[in-house]
Amino acid sequence: MKEILKQNLAEIEQKHQVKILFAVESGSRAWGFPSKDSDYDVRFVYVNRPEWYLSIDDKRDVIELPINDMLDINGWDIRKALKLFRKSNPPLLEWLVSDIVYDESYGFKDELLEIKEKVFSPKASMHHYLSMAQGNFREYLHGEHVKIKKYFYVLRPILACKWIEKYNTSPPILFQDLVADLISDESLLEEVHSLLSRKMAGEELDYEKRIDRINDFIEAEIEHVIDFLKDFKSELQDPTPLLDELFRKYLKVVWS
Repeated sequence: MKEILKQNLAEIEQKHQVKILFAVESGSRAWGFPSKDSDYDVRFVYVNRPEWYLSIDDKRDVIELPINDMLDINGWDIRKALKLFRKSNPPLLEWLVSDIVYDESYGFKDELLEIKEKVFSPKASMHHYLSMAQGNFREYLHGEHVKIKKYFYVLRPILACKWIEKYNTSPPILFQDLVADLISDESLLEEVHSLLSRKMAGEELDYEKRIDRINDFIEAEIEHVIDFLKDFKSELQDPTPLLDELFRKYLKVVWS
């Protein structure tokens, strides 16, 4: 599959006349809880030719391939990526630390990793993860019978919030790392590990009776994060001049 993905990325470069700076896996495979039939969620950042940016009109700054049962591939132009990086965009910060790398060129990803914590906004990130947890919890985990695999898509963002509160840094991408550091209650750990083992073994996790111990934990933590954010303040220096320099640098590095 990795060769197929690399071929897709090469075709994108040729068709769109761009250069890919890095491409990684995101989603359940990168988060550490894939199913046997999980698709590949490939995300990349690319740079257009310098003249592409010299236009009086705005242009589409995303490249997307049609989604199928196995592949979901899309990427952002470097300028879009750096604007979102400036806003401490959590998905982009996760791409930077993904352990599954399909392409990495020119040193761009390493430079972003070096300054990642300078642009990291604890408050913005917590709001992002809280919103994700609330939305999935509200949609999938209410009632006596719930869509049980969605527990992972609520637990992970809740644990990401707990990590930020504890360490004031961007959270690790692996669900297992978050669980090991942040859940100490043995009964809760047992339920989470059991569910994780079933999912990774390929068991079909559809509608089942809700797991009260996990639901209680989620509800309590959502309320805690909401209360925590009411008085939480974080300030950052504007990184725009630094990011402008990076943008200009990689236009030259890639196309010189």
